[in-house]
Amino acid sequence: MNEIEGRLNEEKKRLDAITAPEEFEARLRGALDAKPSRKPKHRSRYLMVAAVGLLCFMLIGYNYNAFAYYGKKLFGFDEVISETLQDLNEKGMGQIVDKKTTLIDGTELTIDGIMTDANQLIMYYTLSNPQGLKDTFSDIFNPDKVTGFLTNAHGGGGTAIINDSGKEVKGTLYFDPVSPFSRKLTLHFRQGVDNREGSVTFPYDPNKAMQTQIHQSIKETIKVDKGTLTFKTIKATPTSTVIEGKMDVVDYDRLHFGLEGVELIANGRSIQKLGYGVKSSFNGSKFDLRFDGLPAQLDSLELTVKEFIGYKELEEQIPLTSDEEIHFDLEGNDLWIKVVAATEKGIEVTFKTDGNVLLDGVSIKSGSRSTPLKTTIGHKLEKQGDGRIISERTMIFETKTMPDHLLVEGIYYVKQYNEQIEIPVH
Repeated sequence: MNEIEGRLNEEKKRLDAITAPEEFEARLRGALDAKPSRKPKHRSRYLMVAAVGLLCFMLIGYNYNAFAYYGKKLFGFDEVISETLQDLNEKGMGQIVDKKTTLIDGTELTIDGIMTDANQLIMYYTLSNPQGLKDTFSDIFNPDKVTGFLTNAHGGGGTAIINDSGKEVKGTLYFDPVSPFSRKLTLHFRQGVDNREGSVTFPYDPNKAMQTQIHQSIKETIKVDKGTLTFKTIKATPTSTVIEGKMDVVDYDRLHFGLEGVELIANGRSIQKLGYGVKSSFNGSKFDLRFDGLPAQLDSLELTVKEFIGYKELEEQIPLTSDEEIHFDLEGNDLWIKVVAATEKGIEVTFKTDGNVLLDGVSIKSGSRSTPLKTTIGHKLEKQGDGRIISERTMIFETKTMPDHLLVEGIYYVKQYNEQIEIPVH
């Protein structure tokens, strides 16, 4: 028995020797009987409200206190990031991760670092394999999402470049923003030709997130030919600027033009557009426009709907009397009729327009009889010397009778709106 065990035994004997006074039980029971009984007390509703309020304060306060971090810079990524991200990297903003894992084909995946703010998470990664990498990166590494506490951030694309030896890839991945309460993040990915699941977890310090520069309402609506565009909020961070809004436009998707014609102008200069997304929901479509980060010194900010889908009613009757290509002017938009022919499919009318012009309510007419359009086939795009894109298609009408007129009720086209919204700069 060592010295410590001896002392413990002595202490146990001392405690066992202690007994309660004979009158202790009677005194205790008397005291309890004299105390008035109390009903269980329900927690105050106001106390619950205060608790919820405190939690909200913590949430808001935590976000507000996120501060810009100056740390080490990432090397080797200049060719795959924008000028804005290069500038942030030069200032050492972000978080060095340097977490490695080995993929099933022996390729080493390194998460070099991340940049986070209220708009997105940007991940910098390296793939390296001394045996060489396949040309199709997705067969090696196909990223999916980032998860963590209160975080389920889906991927939104990325860029990558392979070195001359074909043994190393440097790339960036873009994800939805992550929760400031996460302390660990997990990158989920698929790998190999059989899409086997993989993941790697790495520490995250939310204090290294970059501070939001602007987050305010816009609440301005622009009227277009077939509805309205409402711009609701703007959120600018060092890495990007996101404008969210709602769209109530009939036949918005008839042209593949989308929101290309919406521009963000800061200090009189256009900010580079990074992309946009449109999501249908129960009460209308929602959209978000993503631009590059704003200048540090911001004197003016303006949103311009320069171009958007437009619609023009025509009720045009175009004669089809010549075997040669014929040109028509449809309210300033060109239409060329190339060929009108009877085939085993019916009457085929091959025509050309600008790439972003779509005929609406089309039929052919022979005497007093009209035949509506059945389908359109053979869509081809041809780029002209001046950069203009011309679209060629063939319309098929289910009839054997040669027509004398082409009827067009209207056209969808890219229309100049040039509507401007000034965003106050505080």
